[in-house]
This record gives sequence, C-alpha cells and structure tokens, in this order.
Amino acid sequence: MNIPCILIPVLVGLICGILGYLLGKMNSKNDDSLALSLQADLDACKANTRNLNARISTLEADLAAAKANPAPQSFTATAPILIPFNGELAATVLGKKIKENDLKVVEGIGPKIEALFNDAGIKTWYDLSQASTEKLQSILDAGGENYAIHNPSTWAKQALMAYQGKWQELKDWQNSLLGGKE
Repeated sequence: MNIPCILIPVLVGLICGILGYLLGKMNSKNDDSLALSLQADLDACKANTRNLNARISTLEADLAAAKANPAPQSFTATAPILIPFNGELAATVLGKKIKENDLKVVEGIGPKIEALFNDAGIKTWYDLSQASTEKLQSILDAGGENYAIHNPSTWAKQALMAYQGKWQELKDWQNSLLGGKE
C-alpha cells in the first residue's frame, strides 16, 4: 500500500512539471513576439524622428535664406474701416446694454477668455474677427486645459457681425448655436 501512496504524488508532480514547462514555453513565445513588436515600433519612431529632424533642418535653412534675402513687400497694411458703434441699437436687439468691443458679446466667450485674448493683443471685435481659428485655439491652449476645451470656430464671424453692427443677424445666429458652436 505504500507504493500507490507514493506513486500518486509523484505522478501529480510529474504532470504539474510538464504543464508548467509547456505553459512557460508558450509564454516565452508571446514575450518574443511582444519584444519584436515593440522593437518594430521603436524603429518606426526612430525613422519618423529622423524625417522630422531633416524637415526641421530644411525649414531652418529656408528661414536663414529668407532672413538673408528678404523679399520685398508687395502690399501695404491699411487700417480697418471704422464703423461707428450704436449701443442703443445693440441694447434694443440683444436686450442688454453692450459696451463697445466687449468680447463677451460673442457666444462662448466669458470674462476669463476675454482676459486671455486681451493679454494676447485681441482687444476689439475687429481684432477678434481677423484672428484665425488656429490662433484663437492656440491662445486657449496656452491658457490651460480649462480653456483648451472651448471651440472658437464661430467666434471670428460673431465678432465681425458685432463690429459691423449687424445685431439682429448676430442674435439670430447665436440663438442657433450651442455654447458658441454650430
């Protein structure tokens, strides 16, 4: 009776050893494929970095050449046409008193965003109407994540309407917007 009692634990140990060996082999194959995948990703990143560094070098050379031989300016900057502000008309249409060049008139701009824009040199409706969406977004991004979530895609158009005194058109459009977005 002692032989079967010893034989069972030996057989169980042998089976567990074989299973452990097989599982270890399977896992080592997965580790090898993961390592190969990571190496391929690393190689792709290195190639992309080389391409970007080459592009940066080209752009720096172009910039140096442009600084050395500046192209003549073929245009002259003109001042914007001054459109008189009619506060009474704005208050009548919008239902609240409006100050001239108050950026908060634009749907989606509050006091903190107005302060960000003022710090960046955008102080009037005209300035805001001439700014690209990318420039506005970069100002918001620089202000932090609380500002970066805003979408300024309609702000320049709204500011242009305010600058031109198109209050009814501005009001109608703002009523169709959701938080300053189309």
